[in-house]
Amino acid sequence: MRIASWNVNSIKARGEHVKDWLAAVKPDVLMVQELKGLDFPHEEFKALGYHSEAVTQKAYNGVAIFTKEKVEVVHTSLPHNDDDEQARYIEVRIGSGEKRMTLINIYLPNGNPVYADEAAGKGSSSGARSENPTEDAAFSEKYRYKLRWMDHLIARLRELRANEEPFAIGGDFNVIPEPRDVHNPENWSNDALYMLETKQRYRAMLNLGLTDAFRVRNQDTEQYTFWDYTGGAWPQNKGLRIDHFLLSPSLADRLQNCYVDRDPRGQDKPSDHTPIVIELGE
Repeated sequence: MRIASWNVNSIKARGEHVKDWLAAVKPDVLMVQELKGLDFPHEEFKALGYHSEAVTQKAYNGVAIFTKEKVEVVHTSLPHNDDDEQARYIEVRIGSGEKRMTLINIYLPNGNPVYADEAAGKGSSSGARSENPTEDAAFSEKYRYKLRWMDHLIARLRELRANEEPFAIGGDFNVIPEPRDVHNPENWSNDALYMLETKQRYRAMLNLGLTDAFRVRNQDTEQYTFWDYTGGAWPQNKGLRIDHFLLSPSLADRLQNCYVDRDPRGQDKPSDHTPIVIELGE
């Protein structure tokens, strides 16, 4: 079974890229993020043999999942986070019997700028640390929102683990887990993607017994899923690894491969992200 994730940075702008990739790679499942609009072209993808479920938002965010077989939609927003109006989460069940699994597609908040002074245009501050950073006034509301969102996500994943549910969570995590996952890590010390509080929450997910699928078979540096449009980031491979798949133990046991498909990033007018793919055995 082949499952992929791709932040497409506008389904309208990148729709043809997605269709071409589906036709070429033929994944069983494709999770996409950052749809950027209310309208979603379900019928166009149905013609390619894919059912689709989407959670959309005007102009921003949005997540969708393409599957060759129909799925049961479990949640269209992050549980325990009912007041959140942003379209960042979809959870489905696929398959039946011993082959049933839960798939979660996320577009985790970016969180920048980190500090309240920076958000107010007063320049950068640093060093804000507290026992409860989600309430630390030194942090911007955007960063506190990111941390709260991650806390709710951890709570949901803890529930699934307690129920021994086989699941995979994929998407744009907006998390740089380690120094080897970013070009020039020293330049990112005060970025929301690389802050200590962010990495602590990512590690809390792993500590639930989840597996970072990519790192099972690839321990190399300079393995990225995102390259900015500016500064020659793509041709110079100055990227970030921020798109991930985390697997519950039963799915980690089935993992055969996980790789980044760099080809779409080199196309004309591409997304700034490229697909990450996992392959599961029986």
